[in-house]
Amino acid sequence: MAGFKAALINELEKLYRKKKVIVAALVSLMFIILGQLSITVIRSGFGIRGVSSTEFPLLVLSVVVNTILPLFTALITIDSFSGEFSHNTMKITITRPVTRLKFFAAKISSIFIFVLINLMFVMIFSTIVGIIFNSNSFTLQGIIRILGSYLVTLIPMTVLALIIVLLTNILHSGISVFFVTILIFLLFKGLGIIFSSYSSLLFTSMLDWYKIWITSNISILKIFRQFMIMLSYDILLFTGAYYLFDKKGF
Repeated sequence: MAGFKAALINELEKLYRKKKVIVAALVSLMFIILGQLSITVIRSGFGIRGVSSTEFPLLVLSVVVNTILPLFTALITIDSFSGEFSHNTMKITITRPVTRLKFFAAKISSIFIFVLINLMFVMIFSTIVGIIFNSNSFTLQGIIRILGSYLVTLIPMTVLALIIVLLTNILHSGISVFFVTILIFLLFKGLGIIFSSYSSLLFTSMLDWYKIWITSNISILKIFRQFMIMLSYDILLFTGAYYLFDKKGF
């Protein structure tokens, strides 16, 4: 456990020093501000009712989880694996007194932590902006609803991250991984539209998993079923990616 902890701290330090993390935070903040300004302009210019302070963060989550969050997750994941493969820095790190499994798990965990921090960052600032522009609709129940929605979104994002990790261990070029990831994402989105009855099996449809949690009639069975599907994805992808990673000669 000590080896995993040391490897995780090292991976988090490397992530902290990357400019992509700062760019992700700035882009998320700009997106939130521009989103609220757009809603304000539409509301004042056309007399359309704007969203409440608790609805705005959920609106932001719906857009972010399908656009900039997968994008920066892909960039961070590719940099963490393909970047180190291409710069031969993986050889130096792997020589430390830690098993490959713990080292691989630490890399995966650091990516998950990045996704969680990004989600919390977007949640906090979108909530603050929502309260500033519409403080009358602020409620404790709404805040709990927002927090739950952002937290459960981490689970489907782990599936996407592990798909990218698998690709980084198959393809040598980070650019190839990036474009293949985009193609897979768009392909699954398209399949979800064409075969809507089977869309619940596709990981892209699971990015909106949080919506099941905030409906008036929560279906425990549906939540459990989708959770098990995502867990199966995670286990298979982690196993496959680690097998390829372990077979690499460093």
